[in-house]
Amino acid sequence: MRAYIDILKLSWPLALGMINNAVMQFIDRAYLAGHSMAAFEAVLPASTLAWVFTGFFQAIVAYSGVFVAQYHGAKNPAMCATSFRAASLIALASGAIVAALVPAATWILSATAPAAELLALEREYCGICLFGGFFVCAQMAAAAYFTGRGRTRIVFWANLLANVINIVLDPFLIFGWCGLPRLGIAGAAYATVFSMAVQWLWLTACAVRDIRRDGGGEATESAARLVLRVLRFGVPSGAYNVLSMLSFTAFVFVTEKVGDLEFAVSNAVFTVNYLLYAPMEGFALAAQTLVGQARGRGDNAAAAADARRTVLLAVAVAAAFALAALLLCRPVLSVFAPPDPTQAGEFLSLGLKLFLLMGCYLVLDAVDTVLCGALRGAGDTKFVMAWMTFCAFGVWMPLVWIVSKTSFTMPLLWTTTVAYVAVLFVGSFIRWRRGRWKAIKLVDQAA
Repeated sequence: MRAYIDILKLSWPLALGMINNAVMQFIDRAYLAGHSMAAFEAVLPASTLAWVFTGFFQAIVAYSGVFVAQYHGAKNPAMCATSFRAASLIALASGAIVAALVPAATWILSATAPAAELLALEREYCGICLFGGFFVCAQMAAAAYFTGRGRTRIVFWANLLANVINIVLDPFLIFGWCGLPRLGIAGAAYATVFSMAVQWLWLTACAVRDIRRDGGGEATESAARLVLRVLRFGVPSGAYNVLSMLSFTAFVFVTEKVGDLEFAVSNAVFTVNYLLYAPMEGFALAAQTLVGQARGRGDNAAAAADARRTVLLAVAVAAAFALAALLLCRPVLSVFAPPDPTQAGEFLSLGLKLFLLMGCYLVLDAVDTVLCGALRGAGDTKFVMAWMTFCAFGVWMPLVWIVSKTSFTMPLLWTTTVAYVAVLFVGSFIRWRRGRWKAIKLVDQAA
């Protein structure tokens, strides 16, 4: 029981941080909707494209946390500090690359924006976020340092502070409160970048303080050399994030063609699913950290036990969330339902079917997400990326295409997502059970 409590202590700050981000994004968009519908419509494609460009590099930087975890398990604080420095170097280079991608982002938005007004707003928001990409990546370097050492609370508090600053700045910069310029969608982008800068400064200051205080151990290699190994294992992790996002985006575009009411129901259920799924990412990071620390100690039995316990906790939480969602289905969906009684009835009827499928999806995805976290913690990032890519584009997208050409209904489309995560889960489970991750060596293990 003590082991489960320790996992929960490690996981809850990460899970709350994910939920906190979701709430911040909701409020951010609510402010923009109050400013203008054009700004509200432009922020989704602009922020999605900015995330695709920065998310790849952010995930690479974040993978330094696995090196920190393994060196922490190997009781080598000097190399934990070196891992942080290596991540900071990668973040610096990533910030420059992301900023240089602004012309490419402009070209993509120009090819997809439906109107000139939306294009101007999308370019403005996306450009500011990309120029501020360094802060997004750099704060992740410091956050990964603390997560790898199991100190997740400080990451949560820094994240909470940044999101509160973002929310407070929004009305001042968007609407021009207190005589400030009325910047609109640009104000929302500036608030986001500034909050990331604050988070980076706080976490980096804390990391530097801890490194100076801890000391000890011997740095067996330089930060410059460690950069290459972080890239070797982190690039597949970054590719995993981007490809997963692309497949999901493609699915959303397909659901949009079923019908306005059906699309609204699907979006409502996805909104609920996002909030319920957020804690699973926390469990995945916990599994990644615990497995990494155990591998650093050279204790494969502890790695397997920690992964198993984290999966069980995640499944229990996901199942409880799914059951609660089903019991509260009607009042939750009523928040999104149209005012017309006939349409509202159809909305709720379809929503119940999708909630049932969402429950299955949530439980299966919880298992796969945690197992992928455990595999990443052991360094098996190439398999995680390759298997997801095959399942997404070799299984899921073909199933979606078949449904779109035969019986094009929203329940069948959502059924393909359940099939997709089921195949994902089976492959990840088999990979973990075979134990090939035990032969992967990221760091020199403890004697």
